[in-house]
Amino acid sequence: MELIPLWFKVVYTAFVAATVTVYAMKYPLWNFLWFSDIALIVAVPALWLESSLLASMMLVGVLLPELLWNASFFTQLLSGRRIAGLAGYMFDPAKPRYLRAISLFHVFLPPLLLWMALRFGYDPRALIAQTALAWIVLPLSYWLADPKVDNVNWVFGWGSTPQHRIPPLAHLGLMMIALPIVVFIPTHLLLRTLLV
Repeated sequence: MELIPLWFKVVYTAFVAATVTVYAMKYPLWNFLWFSDIALIVAVPALWLESSLLASMMLVGVLLPELLWNASFFTQLLSGRRIAGLAGYMFDPAKPRYLRAISLFHVFLPPLLLWMALRFGYDPRALIAQTALAWIVLPLSYWLADPKVDNVNWVFGWGSTPQHRIPPLAHLGLMMIALPIVVFIPTHLLLRTLLV
C-alpha cells in the first residue's frame, strides 16, 4: 500500500521539473547547490521511493534554515521589518514576480518534509548521511560559485557578502563544523524525540 497518493507524487514532480527548468534558465547552475534546492529536488525520489532516509536527511538539513526563511519572509511581508536577509530577494522589484513566486516553495517545503517523515518514519541515520552530504556540497559551493554573484550556503561569509576577517578556507572549514553542530544535530535530536 502506498503511503503517499499517486496524484500528489505526480503534481509535486511536475512542479519540481518546472522549477528546475526555470531556475536553470535564470540562475547559474551553482544555484542548485543551495540546501533548500537540494531538498526540493531530493524530495522527488523520496516521495516515489517512499524513502524514510531521503526524507529524513532533507528534513535534518533544511528544517531550521527554512523556518528562519519563513519567519524572515512573513515578518517583512506583514510588517515591512526585515529580521534576516534570507528572504530579502523576495521583495526585490528587479527580480521578476514569477521567479519570486516560484521561490514560495520555501513556505511548503518544511511541512512537506515533516509530513513525509510522519508517513515514512524518521530514520536516525539521517544525521550522519546529511552531514556527509554537506561535507560534499559545501566545498563544491566554495569551488563552483562566484562570491561576487551569490554566497551559496554562506561558504564565503555569513550573509550575502564574503567575509575578510579570516582566510576563506578557514571560514569554509568552520562552516563544515558549525552546520552539523548548530543545525543538523539539534534538528536530529528534536525529530528523534518526536517521531521515533
